[in-house]
Formats: sequence, structure tokens, C-alpha cells
Amino acid sequence: MSGQLQFRDLTLGYDRHPAVHHLSGVVRAGSLTAVVGPNGAGKSTLFKGVVGAIKPLAGRIECNGTRPQDIAYLPQVADIDRTFPISVYDMVAMGLWRGKGPFGGIGRKDRDTVETALAAVGLTGFEQRPIGTLSGGQMQRMLFARLLLQDARVIVLDEPFNAIDSKTSADLLDLVRHWHVEQRTVLAALHDLDVVRANFPETLLLAREPVAWGATADVLTPDNMLKARRMCEAFDEQAEACVAVA
Repeated sequence: MSGQLQFRDLTLGYDRHPAVHHLSGVVRAGSLTAVVGPNGAGKSTLFKGVVGAIKPLAGRIECNGTRPQDIAYLPQVADIDRTFPISVYDMVAMGLWRGKGPFGGIGRKDRDTVETALAAVGLTGFEQRPIGTLSGGQMQRMLFARLLLQDARVIVLDEPFNAIDSKTSADLLDLVRHWHVEQRTVLAALHDLDVVRANFPETLLLAREPVAWGATADVLTPDNMLKARRMCEAFDEQAEACVAVA
């Protein structure tokens, strides 16, 4: 596999204070990679850098021909405004925007595609429900349906199975495995190490800095996990700000 994304001495952060730094490595095209680490390890920050929501403070991300529209992003459920007055159908249909633009019309074929995506995640019959009425599991199913419509080559998932029921987790994991079979590149931030060991061949262990990156069995060792916890505990929140990159 070729490199889909490459990190070169990458530092990311906010207000010029680093949250992830000195990260180098390659995300191979078609790979299925878990990103794990203690709370505050920088996983969400890394993903925001990958999707272009924040710019590097130092170093760079090389996309190797991957365009912004080739990347689909699932943020944490807590980042979704559930009070926004929109139906399940319309939220899922937003997955078509990258291909059609914000003013592109939705035809019969597109409506069929939306309905197929809803059926794939078990939400047939929920089309007109306001998103604020959904349970946590139903909300995540809806967001996965939107990802299906984006049809992206790179899929970035931030805590996709957090605080949802086991049946939903299992169903959505099936979709992730299907994406892997289709040779899409998947990056997922996860807390459940049993899920990682059972489903993700590669793992990046992050603790503001990379601790280990490679085959999951080689990365998730007791020594590495202890090192990651200690690194996060020792991190200086008042570290000197980085010089902004032009």
C-alpha cells in the first residue's frame, strides 16, 4: 500500500500551545488504524488537523493527492448540536453536499440513495424525526448514514462507539470492516482496547507525542500503556508557545 497521509514532525495545538507534537509517520492507503491514548492525549486534535479544521503549528501533513472532499469526518457526538431544527432525512442528505454543492438539487436517484443509507444503518422509518429526539445510538447510526453518502476514500472517526449500546456498536463496526474490505483508509479514535485488538490491525498510541505506531499487538503492551499514561500526566500545560508557521 502507498502512503495516503504522511505526518512530518507534526505539531498541532491551540493559541500556539502544542497539544500534539513531534509526530512522524505514514497512514497507508487502505489501512484500518486505531488511535488510542489517555484522555487529553491529543487524539481529537490530530483528527482536526487531518481534516483541515486546524493548521499545523510546526511540521506538516502531506496528503499525497488526497483532496479535502476525499476525507469524511465523524466528530464526537458531544460536538453535534442536537437542538438544531433538522430532520434525520435532511441531516443524512447533507452527505451529498460535497458532490452536489450547497445549492444542488436532490433528485429521485439521490432520494433513493438517502433511503438506502438509512436502511443500511437501521433507521428506516426515522426520516422525519427531529434529530433532538434520537437516542445516542440512533444519533450515531444517523451520522454513519451521512458518512455512507459521502463515499470518501479516507474516513476519520472520533470516538464512534462512545456511550452507545452494544448492538449499535456491533452494527457500526460491521460498516467499518466493510470500508476496510473496500480499501478505504480508516482512522478511528477509540477507548475500548478490546475492540481495537479484535478489529484494528494497526494502532497509533498517542500521549501528546507518539509512544508507538505499528501492528496493534506490538503497540498495546503494558509497558507502552504505562509510558503513555505517565507522559500525559507529566505534560506541562504551560509549555512555551510555538512559533506560528506562515
